[in-house]
This record gives sequence, structure tokens and C-alpha cells, in this order.
Amino acid sequence: MIRSHVLICGGTGCSASGSNGIREAMEKEIEKAGLSSEVKVVQTGCFGLCALGPIMIVYPEGSFYSRVTVDDVPEIVSEHLVKGRIVKRLVYSETVVENSNDVKSLNETNFYKKQKRIALRNCGVIDPENIDEYIARDGYQALGKVLTEMTPDEVIQTILDSGLRGRGGGGFPTGLKWKFASGNRGKVKKYVCCNADEGDPGAFMDRSVLEGDPHAVLEAMAIAGYAIGADEGYIYVRAEYPIAIKRLEIAIGQAHEYGLLGNDIFGTGFNFDIHLRFGAGAFVCGEETALMTSIEGNRGEPRPRPPFPAVKGLFGKPTILNNVETYANICQIILNGPQWFASMGTEKSKGTKVFALGGKINHTGLVEVPMGTTLREVIEEIGGGIPNGKKFKAAQTGGPSGGCIPASLIDTPIDYDNLIAIGSMMGSGGLIVMDEDTCMVDIARFFLDFTVDESCGKCTPCRIGTKRMLEILDKIIAGNGELSDLDELEELGNYIKANSLCGLGQTAPNPVLSTLKRFRDEYVAHVVDKKCPAGVCKALLRYVIDPDKCKGCTLCARKCPVGAISGTVKEPHKIDPTKCIKCGLCMANCKFGAISKQ
Repeated sequence: MIRSHVLICGGTGCSASGSNGIREAMEKEIEKAGLSSEVKVVQTGCFGLCALGPIMIVYPEGSFYSRVTVDDVPEIVSEHLVKGRIVKRLVYSETVVENSNDVKSLNETNFYKKQKRIALRNCGVIDPENIDEYIARDGYQALGKVLTEMTPDEVIQTILDSGLRGRGGGGFPTGLKWKFASGNRGKVKKYVCCNADEGDPGAFMDRSVLEGDPHAVLEAMAIAGYAIGADEGYIYVRAEYPIAIKRLEIAIGQAHEYGLLGNDIFGTGFNFDIHLRFGAGAFVCGEETALMTSIEGNRGEPRPRPPFPAVKGLFGKPTILNNVETYANICQIILNGPQWFASMGTEKSKGTKVFALGGKINHTGLVEVPMGTTLREVIEEIGGGIPNGKKFKAAQTGGPSGGCIPASLIDTPIDYDNLIAIGSMMGSGGLIVMDEDTCMVDIARFFLDFTVDESCGKCTPCRIGTKRMLEILDKIIAGNGELSDLDELEELGNYIKANSLCGLGQTAPNPVLSTLKRFRDEYVAHVVDKKCPAGVCKALLRYVIDPDKCKGCTLCARKCPVGAISGTVKEPHKIDPTKCIKCGLCMANCKFGAISKQ
């Protein structure tokens, strides 16, 4: 009889921190204590609170152990599993109950209490490599329901009524996309594709779903195949996601073994199979036509639209393409009804959205909140605010395709239309938080540099236009900018948006245009005053020693690698700006706070 379950995160983040070694050590210690028949160790997907990894939860108590090491394992086994005493020093502080052996539920913590987990419902709950655990959580019931109780058109209408919009960037209504591809069922070869080519810097939503709940995607793709009349599907996943690939391969094999993929599923005569194709890290292959071109074995370049993929997609056949998070919602909509899903969110953006919360934030991790949750709630309550008492300055949503949202708009409800209205976009769900020490010109340059590098080069506006914008930003950051450069950046950006072939080029100028609009004073400071207000751009920096604070200890002079600091013992020192390479070693080593950067 199993009396305790030890859940250990096996997602990429915790695995990189050593969770596999913790799991092995836990199994050995449990065996050594003679508890193998009473305690079961389960490897799960991501719990969400990545900042505290490696994570372990022991049930039935629900004890949330954070930052666990291999050395902590013997104590957890001997104290908690043998003696029934929770190891308080390892428990996440927000769950501790003073003067008690009890712990608070995770749902009571600031990080989790405002979340609503639909796409992430099984992540951190089940073993993603065990199909039986997925089935125990209503897995494949939705597929059974649609195949035995619903017509294909009823399935499409259900998705339409739910208001589900694509979670991959543009927010196109999912049911409408399926409806466009549904004609001529049984007469024309069709395909169902899944975009798991998650390329935004700082984004790890789709990866976490694949690592923690791969069967949810497989089941949803089969439902989509039934709805449009397709018998074959492809998952295009990044080759840099080895854990996700491994678990997808296991899940596909298990689904075949159980008769949930392949021929005559549930004895209904419906056939559906899924193949994996690996992306080589090209950001442009996140665009649907480029992705399909890559699956076909060609260089991943976008194709003109129309014709749209629903008419002429993969191998020239009608195709639907949705991303991982979109599919992760499908089964729950089928089981709970479209009205249930539509009851969450806002008028035009239904349901929830998963965000990868990163940057200058205390609680880095994966969150899923109802559409319409404000940026302030996500950053200050769920994310735990900005570290080191710094002020929130901006948030970047939508990755290289999105824009920067200033602190003045922190109360903006997050949904598709609101983000577009303020010059950003939802994107796939990356949310990068920036504090007062961030240079917005440098941030715009970082994202533009990424898109310049990732442009496929097929169309001139993107290939050349983004390069010219990057050259202007480099000029500004080097201290050689002119006010006319700002106007040229805007003119170029708007032209590229209007004339590029695909979504990469059409959105590439967004980080520059949004920062120009919201943080123009920083651009002006770089151009006119030749200063970087955040003290980030090296060419515009000066390190200065305050003579009133300098004690003449000579430590800064001894640490300077180029001999730019002069002075005698117990006398104020000076920095020669012509020799200074702006490495910052002097400031880092000064014990009296006498050195500042201006």
C-alpha cells in the first residue's frame, strides 16, 4: 500500500539544477529505509515556480521542498518519511505554518492563488512518461467523446463557441481555422500540424507542456484530425528540447500500444498517426508557411499568402497549424463545454494564457492566468515584485515581435486587443520584466539584433531594412547618433512592417518603435547628451571618483588592468577617461562607495 508520493520536477530547469540526481538518491534512501513498498517516487514536469528549483513535493502532506540538494535527501527520508516530521528549513517559506508540523497548500501562496491552470493542469502532477497517469486524469476521454458522440462539424462548432484563439502569436480564432480546412472530408489528403518551434528569447511555455503533459497535445491533434478529415499529423519541435522530444517519443509509442493512435481508434474506423520533425533553431520556422516548408525537407522560408495553409499547406494539401498551448486547451473544452471556457477571460479573449515570467523578477517561472489579469497582478503579486528593491521600469511581451510596456501602463489588463492597443502583442507568451537599471535603447537593439540574425533573407524589407535599423541603433549606442536618426528609425520601421513577406519582418521593428514611443527621452539622452541614463551603454559611460568619499586606499588603482587610475596613499584618486576601458573593476572593488558611473 502506497502511503506517500514524492513528486520531483523533471523539467529542463530543475534537471539542469540536478533533479535527476536527487530522484536517484531519493529512490536509494527509500530502499535503504525499507520503504519501497510504501513510498513512490514520481518524476513530473514543471511545477511552475522555477526560481526555487529543484523542487520536490511530498504527498499527502503537500510539503513543498525547494532548492533541494542530494545532501538534503537523507534528512527528508529519515525525518519526513520515517518519523513524519516535515523538514521546515527546506520548505518554501510561504507554506510554513509557525509552531505546527502542518504546511499551507500551494494554492494559498501568492504565486499560485491567482492562477487558473488549464493548459498546465497536469504539469507537476503526473508522470509524463506514464500514459496510465494521464488516463487517470480523464486522458483520452475527449477523443472518445468526439469519435463516438459528436460529428466533425459539432466539434468545430464547440471550439468556435469556446472563443479559443491561437496561443502562438496572432490570436486567430482556432475554430475558424479548423472550419476553413474542413471541406471535402475524405476526398482530399489533409494534415494537422503542431508548432513546437518555440524561438522567442526567454520563452519556455510550450517546452514545459510537452515535458509535463505530452499526451494532451497528441489527443488534441487527433481531435483536430477528426474535425477536418485528416489522418496524419506532424509535430515540429526544436531539436534543442531533448527532454520534450524524448517524452513525445515515449507518449506516441504508448498511444500506439493502447490503440489511441493508428488505425481504427476506439473501433470507430478513424485513423490518425503523428510524426515528429526536428527544427534546427531557425526562428523564422515559427512562421506557419516556413515551418511547413521545413517539414517538407526544404530551407525554412515563408511563402506568400494567399493561398493560406487551410487551402494549400503541407505538401500542397489543406493543413491546420496550431501551437502547443492551443492544443493543450482543446480536450478540456470538449469535456467541460465551450461555455465553461468562454466564462473565463475577457469579451474578445477567452480562457487563460500561459506566460514564461523572466528577467528582473523574484519568482521566475511559468504562470497561467485568466485573460484580463493585469500586468501589475502578474509582476507584483504572482511574480513577487522586482529584486533588490529596484523599481519596475518596463515589461516586454511577445518577444522580438512584441513591444515594451512602460510602468505607467502596469494596470493594463492582459489580452490580445489591449496589448496591441498599447503597441505590444501577446506573442507566444514570453514576459520579460525590466527594472530601473535597464537601458531601453539597448533592449531594442538586443531584440533587433536577434531578428536580423534570424531573418531568412527572402524579402528585401526584412533582409536589408532591419540591418539598416540595427546600424542606426549601433551608431546611437556608440555616442555618434543624431536627432534625425530617430525619425529615420521610425520611417524605416513602419516601412518594414508594411512591406515584409511574413510575420517575422512585419513585427521585427516593434521593439524599436515601442521604445521610441514610450521611452523617447532615453534615445534623446543618448543622442544629445551623449549619456546612457541607465549606465549600460559602455561607450557613453564615465567612471568617476568622489574625492570626498575616496580614502586613498589604492585598491582601485591596483585592480585597474590598464593603469587608468592615479593617486597617492591616503589621497583622493582620479580616473583618466582616455585610458579607462570601462570594465567596472574599480567600482566593484571600492569598499567606500566612492566610485560611480555617469
